[in-house]
Amino acid sequence: MRQMEVVGVRVEMPTNNPIVLLKETDGERYLPIWIGPNEATAIAFAQQGMVPQRPLTHDLMRDVLEALEIRLTTVNITALRDGIFFADLIFSNGREVSARPSDSIALALRTGASIFVSDEILDEAGVAIPDEQEDEVEKFREFLDTITPEDFGKST
Repeated sequence: MRQMEVVGVRVEMPTNNPIVLLKETDGERYLPIWIGPNEATAIAFAQQGMVPQRPLTHDLMRDVLEALEIRLTTVNITALRDGIFFADLIFSNGREVSARPSDSIALALRTGASIFVSDEILDEAGVAIPDEQEDEVEKFREFLDTITPEDFGKST
């Protein structure tokens, strides 16, 4: 398993499908995962530190975990079958729950949980971006700093 960081979300053109982009913490591979617009909004909110007037589903889940005194410790993206990614939520009480990666990432951003991806998935779907292309990634990061949830067609 490789630890990942969330680079951000963007809309893929020309299909207008949102993706979340993960990057190896100690590597040069990126992992794009296509997600739904609601999850893209939830991830963008968390990355930008935006607090909605009323809790979104991922905020509610975080609050429930806190009330039960359980921490989300790790998100493991474990499988890729027929173009669909699968993840497991690992909790401080030793329990594991299967979840969509998009929901898992949105919750991890709210709780500070680590995100890991299996080596097999990175070998199959990861994209290596050499250092000389890092300025393109930096431009992407700058773009992410200017994007708002409304850009995904949803507002609260």
